[in-house]
Amino acid sequence: MAYQTLDPATGEIVADFSTLTDAEVGEAVARSARAYTTWRATPVAERVQLLETLAGLYERDREELARIATNEMGKPVDQALGEISMVADIYRYYARHADGLLAPETFTSSLGGQAEVSLQPNGTVLGIMPWNYPYYQVARLVAPNVLLGNTILLKHAGNVPLAALAQERLMLEAGFPADVYVNLFATSSQIAEIVIPHSAICGVSLTGSERAGSAVAQVAGQHLKKVVLELGGSDAFIVLDDHNLGWVVEQAVNGRVRNAGQACTAAKRMIVLDGVYEKFTEKFSAALKSVIPQDPTGPNVLLGPLSSHRALDEVMDLVEDAVGKGATLLAGGQRVPGPGAFMEATALAGVTEQMRAYREEIFGPVAVVYRAADVADAIRIANDSPYGLGGQVFSADVAAARFVAEALDTGMVFINSLSDTAPDLPFGGTKLSGVGRELGKWGLEEFANKKLIHLPEARS
Repeated sequence: MAYQTLDPATGEIVADFSTLTDAEVGEAVARSARAYTTWRATPVAERVQLLETLAGLYERDREELARIATNEMGKPVDQALGEISMVADIYRYYARHADGLLAPETFTSSLGGQAEVSLQPNGTVLGIMPWNYPYYQVARLVAPNVLLGNTILLKHAGNVPLAALAQERLMLEAGFPADVYVNLFATSSQIAEIVIPHSAICGVSLTGSERAGSAVAQVAGQHLKKVVLELGGSDAFIVLDDHNLGWVVEQAVNGRVRNAGQACTAAKRMIVLDGVYEKFTEKFSAALKSVIPQDPTGPNVLLGPLSSHRALDEVMDLVEDAVGKGATLLAGGQRVPGPGAFMEATALAGVTEQMRAYREEIFGPVAVVYRAADVADAIRIANDSPYGLGGQVFSADVAAARFVAEALDTGMVFINSLSDTAPDLPFGGTKLSGVGRELGKWGLEEFANKKLIHLPEARS
């Protein structure tokens, strides 16, 4: 596995890094284990101050960090700046809400006396992170766990090594002790054969494909290690009526093409009721055609390149399979000539179960538009997916939208807004979208020891 920065907008190799040897990987795990013994005993107030400092460093270096993401995976710089702001918010949230998040739960026991359940650290958590949000996805794991007292081993995606190194550097600059956070330029086989089996590893958090999640979960299960898996999605964007349709279409476009459509919670399937389908499709297709793929380093860019030519090839294969089997191209559908991994913003209609695009996640700027006969049909189409991450429902009738939201087999639903994220909201899904939750109190609890202490009744 190579760790290489290859600018997807230009095709130029920017940086190259060697993977660690087996001995170096083993020593990294041992260092993290040793750091855990002292980090878990560090007063919470000190951990909180370090998280506050770290948030400030992300804000200080936001321009540099955004530029790295743009160069490594093609994120338009304005969108990269937004990612850095969210990262700072996550670290600051866990710092400022530590007392409430870590407060023991006490209650009267059915055995008599008082029960107290507290959250305590468990050890070293291995993070296996993707490239599409190279800072945000790391922060979702790191912030709650270092607050709790766990240490982190982080294996990042091979195409974002500079972002990986920058995050390790900021942890050290903030004042975290050495080896509380360790970056690993390791191979998949080293992760499976050396890291996960190690007794110091208390769990594994992976964000990626279901194939990667299945492979990691299998190894983790063999060694009785807990996993949190965020494995992608094919989120529905459901339109029930034509209220404020121009704005709804604008949301649909943004939800599908931001980050070049490479987001787990992107709006991927537009499910529109029959009475508004024609108007929506006309406006949506025209809006997508007006989106021009651009150099991601420029201002106000909506659609940059995909992360690589390999990623572009995979998306184009799905589009060509659908069109070849009878789907209709409403907009786009073509690569953009040149050295970069650019493609047009695309919409497909008439996608059927015989086409790969019906079941598979399309990780690129391609929307599939479905006509639903009625509300029940919209729910059926939305739930007819192997994924269950998030979804969005748009309607003037909030009660009707809530009825649909409650019927969706997903971990998250947003009414009259695009799917979003915040430090205090749980993030995660069902079905092939994975197991476990990140962020808020739920993320803090995943790799915690929920320790019971029972106190007997006082005797007179």
